[in-house]
Amino acid sequence: MEYGEIISWIHERTKFGIRPGLTRINYLLEQLDNPQDKLKIVHIGGTNGKGSTTTFLRCLLEQQGLTVGTFTSPYIESFNERIAINGQPIPNEDLVELCEKVIPIVDKMDEVPELAHTVEFEVLTAMMFDYFVDKKVDIVLVEVGLGGRFDCTNVMTPLVSVITTIGLDHVDILGDTIEQVASQKAGIIKEGRPVIVGNVSDEAFDVISKEANSLHAPIKRYGVDFDSQYLQPTDNWGETFHFKSDKVDLKQLSINMVGKHQVDNASVAIEAFNEVSDMLHLPVSNRDYQKGLQQAFWPGRMERISAEPFIVLDGAHNDHAMEVLVDNLRREFSDKKIHTIFGALTTKDIQGMIKLLQSVNNLDLKVTTFDYPKACTKELYEEMGLIAYDHWQEALSDTLKEVSGDDLILITGSLYFISQVRQILLGE
Repeated sequence: MEYGEIISWIHERTKFGIRPGLTRINYLLEQLDNPQDKLKIVHIGGTNGKGSTTTFLRCLLEQQGLTVGTFTSPYIESFNERIAINGQPIPNEDLVELCEKVIPIVDKMDEVPELAHTVEFEVLTAMMFDYFVDKKVDIVLVEVGLGGRFDCTNVMTPLVSVITTIGLDHVDILGDTIEQVASQKAGIIKEGRPVIVGNVSDEAFDVISKEANSLHAPIKRYGVDFDSQYLQPTDNWGETFHFKSDKVDLKQLSINMVGKHQVDNASVAIEAFNEVSDMLHLPVSNRDYQKGLQQAFWPGRMERISAEPFIVLDGAHNDHAMEVLVDNLRREFSDKKIHTIFGALTTKDIQGMIKLLQSVNNLDLKVTTFDYPKACTKELYEEMGLIAYDHWQEALSDTLKEVSGDDLILITGSLYFISQVRQILLGE
């Protein structure tokens, strides 16, 4: 098969929708000789912050000379980046070989009613585990796809489980209260394995800690067992902070991602790294933390893609992420006029996200549809009384006519939207 053919086959599985449950993935992995049981894994869940936390942790581990596999979603630059080793996406030929191995198994499964209709994410999860065993990576960082308890990545016993944040998202599947969502996220905690918890509310932590205690899993909470002190932005698009835990006291750390929430993500990654380092007996020096963190970059998250004009992309794709974005705008860009172009999926609380954006005093807003099946349409936006566009390029063209001085152009919303904008603006 050719690369284009296997991508089409994988995407064809999306017609079966989102189907939480572990029956199909467990069968598929059994046919591949359970590769997930042959790997050292860190399992990373949470509503937001998974990608950045994974990137910080990957870079810290790479600084120790480890070969690190990562499984992330959705993709921003290329489909292959979802399965990567040391930040390098899986080569086309390797993806083709994996797919040719899995297709006959999936075809047979489709003949059995209780195993039929394996979805895209299950196929990718199985291929990912098999690939990393074949490549003999030292450790794998696996992002949860949706929720946790019934997510198809929840089929292994990790070294460490990480829960970054808890917010309302996918409420039709995970529940419409923080406690219900937290219960789903806490499903990745395993018997006796440590869990690192990020910046979550007391209501969420109570649910998570109850699950951890029932499984005798040691639990560490950000702001209690480890903490950071935010200092200030760097001179070159980043943040500085101190970090302290019972193991290390690190001063003047800097990262090349913008926003206090990225300090939170980096802190969670450091604590997870400390747990893994102890388990693997890694000889870590204080300098290693700074070297590793400074290598971390995650596209589409407060990413400055142009200085003149000043354009930033941020995938604030749900209410929780939008709250973080609005906080960053008030904290770091209160002195600028902010011209915002927003595109989102109809599955999200669009009115709630727009209300948050409109709460920023120095911000004007344009909304747009984009090329994606669930993208909010111009007509739906106009029903909300908003200035709407059929094409984001038109919105950007009008915005560029309005910009003066060092105004900020912010393009935000769905990660699928950000990916499309990024590819065109950067010529990728």
